[in-house]
Amino acid sequence: MTGTDAGTGADSHDVIRVHGARVNNLKDVHVEIPKRRLTVFTGVSGSGKSSLVFDTVAAESQRLINETYSAFVQGFMPTLSRPDVDVLAGLTTVISVDQQRMGADPRSTVGTATDANAMLRILFSRLGTPHIGPPSAYAFNVPSVHAAGAITVERGAKKAVKATFSRTGGMCTRCEGRGTVSDIDLSQLYDDSKSLAEGAFTIPGWKSDSFWTVRVYAESGVLDPHKPIAKFTKKEMQDFLYKEPTKVKVEGVNLTYEGLIPKIQKSMLSKDKESLQPHIRAFVERAVTFTTCPECDGTRLAEGARSSKIGGVSIADACAMQISDLAEWVRGLDEPSVAPLLAALSVTLDSFTEIGLGYLALDRPAGSLSGGESQRVKMIRQLGSSLTDVTYVFDEPTAGLHPHDIQRMNDLLLRLRDKGNTVLVVEHKPETIAIADHVVDLGPGAGSAGGTVTYEGTVAGLRGSGTTTGRHLDDRAALKDEVRKPSGTLAVRGADANNLRDVDVDIPLGVLCVVTGVAGSGKSSLVHGSLLKSAEAAEAGVVSIDQSPIRGSRRSNPATYTGLLDPIRKAFAKAHGVKPALFSANSEGACPTCNGAGVVYTDLAMMAGVASPCEDCDGKRFSPEVLEYTFGGRDISEVLAMSVAEAAEFFADGDARTPAAHAVLARLVDVGLGYLTIGQPLTTLSGGERQRLKLATHMGEKGGVYVLDEPTTGLHLADVAQLLALLDRLVDAGKSVIVVEHHQAVMAHADWIVDLGPGAGHDGGRIVFEGTPADLVTTRATLTGEHLAAYVGA
Repeated sequence: MTGTDAGTGADSHDVIRVHGARVNNLKDVHVEIPKRRLTVFTGVSGSGKSSLVFDTVAAESQRLINETYSAFVQGFMPTLSRPDVDVLAGLTTVISVDQQRMGADPRSTVGTATDANAMLRILFSRLGTPHIGPPSAYAFNVPSVHAAGAITVERGAKKAVKATFSRTGGMCTRCEGRGTVSDIDLSQLYDDSKSLAEGAFTIPGWKSDSFWTVRVYAESGVLDPHKPIAKFTKKEMQDFLYKEPTKVKVEGVNLTYEGLIPKIQKSMLSKDKESLQPHIRAFVERAVTFTTCPECDGTRLAEGARSSKIGGVSIADACAMQISDLAEWVRGLDEPSVAPLLAALSVTLDSFTEIGLGYLALDRPAGSLSGGESQRVKMIRQLGSSLTDVTYVFDEPTAGLHPHDIQRMNDLLLRLRDKGNTVLVVEHKPETIAIADHVVDLGPGAGSAGGTVTYEGTVAGLRGSGTTTGRHLDDRAALKDEVRKPSGTLAVRGADANNLRDVDVDIPLGVLCVVTGVAGSGKSSLVHGSLLKSAEAAEAGVVSIDQSPIRGSRRSNPATYTGLLDPIRKAFAKAHGVKPALFSANSEGACPTCNGAGVVYTDLAMMAGVASPCEDCDGKRFSPEVLEYTFGGRDISEVLAMSVAEAAEFFADGDARTPAAHAVLARLVDVGLGYLTIGQPLTTLSGGERQRLKLATHMGEKGGVYVLDEPTTGLHLADVAQLLALLDRLVDAGKSVIVVEHHQAVMAHADWIVDLGPGAGHDGGRIVFEGTPADLVTTRATLTGEHLAAYVGA
């Protein structure tokens, strides 16, 4: 082979070839993605974009990299199965930056999630005065440990040796590094007028027949189950609430009895509130008051760590500073002995500012970041990377960004590409689609109606392609000719949560009100930190639908999440005079072979496990005798295999008429999820689908005011019009709708706009505009006004 031929051979690998991809709803997809280019994947929510980019290309790259490690190392790594695809050629190392919320551990902060805290700790251990110890002495995740005693040394003849051990940590002993301490309202845990046998507990999920919760108290012999709790003696109350873990037997089963307070603390309070299921979170918010730790003043750090300072600034002060200010402070330190550390720390902190997160502080809890903020925090590690010829995969990097910030994000994506990398972006925003070198459009619909490539080529070609994305790419929502008049107001007075500066604002009711402003200007602080916590909001019946992810295993599906399965099970049970539990694949009706999972898993240690359909139930998840019961001519597995739209028709009238089920299904159709299968595992839904599922569930609540947090996240341009129609329907039905949003189409459609700013962090926190969208466009008084005017062509 000649030198020229060799070069040509190497150059032929300038594309990532995907042939025959069938992951999730993909239908034998063939696509060639150019390398060292910016490729944007478009299509309606649920059309298969994430399945192609994340679950096929990124997943296979990760699996192949994992296979280069020894079997011993692979044993410690998550096992990945090969995606269902015929050919994947030309793959490079993939760095995946998704929108998964960051770990909601109470001790996880912006600083610990990046390298910034680690570098600050080293800096203070070298320069802090007084010197208190190594970097661990400044870490709020490390407790101080002291031990002394005898150890046995087995070297020749055994002998006991005296040993002492100590480690200086920075954890505050009172709050254990959480920054808050909790106080429990006992009246929310039980009704003290009842006995344990009468069902005194009012804790969600504590069922009277559960061994692990109620029965361990009632039948352990520690307490009298028939005595009302109010009549317990002092000793009985101590045992009930605080007893140390003790082994007991209940009906021959070995269990551990533990006081109620430590049990609740371990099961619910040790987790971040954001990560709890909605009904558990509501209970925790009722039962527990979280107050700033009085000992460390919320800094999480022990007194020693707070006393050590550099130029009058402690590590707690540094972490509480806005990152853009902290970067200035670090630049002002001139100490040759730690010059490399200061240089590295400056680069990391400047990356925050560059990516539009300079308004954060390092002590901000990671669980409080939005999906877009989490994604940008993950991007920080990539910005200074010297790696090239890497494939970067992004999931809607513009989520949570004001139009003003999208340009900055586009520049970052182009910079990664210009360093010689392949950049793959799943995106809906026309501003980002516009900068693509190559576009892959999936569709034509969602779910089973999607999964095919409807267009490949340039952005100009997409506009004229006639696909759903092409037709809607230049959509612009117009300003309303006439806006609704408010029926009242929700008054917010003296709001000072986070960066808000004593804000007074009247939020109009009975209309569509949009709260907007650049990222970090204080929108969420105003709505979630002040408005939702006011007494007026509680009185008005506020239903808040935030961006926290839906939690659910592969056994959860739209039917179980929305409560739809309850009326369906009851209808089947009533028709045949049997128990409703028979019609649950997680209860008595489960196929005994696969326990209702529908598949049998074979674990192959460090090799990818194999999931094969259960042969006994043929993947239907129910036992054969349950499938003999029919309702309206269908068995329960056939009902769960229906799409939402099909099921809505099925339960609307005729033999199968079930009004309670139809009401839930109608709401799912309203939010544009008619194509979903009602028994589809929640783990297979896209981000946009999950949020709309949550919206449909909350629409059934009896609230007068709906607060939505960026409902356009994950929505295709074509679906935004449907969302606006849904919001209009809610307002026309007498509800008040408050939306925290950046999307110009929602702003243009609003009756009233509250704009915060003018900047982010300490440059924001003020109301810069209140009024109608038309007034905002006319005055162009704010950044939002300028972008909205450009959007509507004013």
